[in-house]
Amino acid sequence: MSVGTTKRGAIDPEDAVTVPIVPVRVGDVVRLKKPLPCGTNEWEVNKLGMDIGLTCVGCGRKVRLERYEFDRRFRGFERRGEDDSREGSD
Repeated sequence: MSVGTTKRGAIDPEDAVTVPIVPVRVGDVVRLKKPLPCGTNEWEVNKLGMDIGLTCVGCGRKVRLERYEFDRRFRGFERRGEDDSREGSD
């Protein structure tokens, strides 16, 4: 049995690596780890849920990433979308 695994092969909770959940909103433009062949690594968030829908700012390519994969590749915000929490407070 290797270090960090249990009898059933699961990862021991003490050895698990956690990735922080990034608080994103629809309309945010984010930087991810690697650029596309078009030369940009900026993506606009257009869907939130179990997966995150993204559109490349440079070429318009659309992809969906699982939340974990998005959080792992996230490198920062280029600009933030509108804050929806103020709607309906009139």
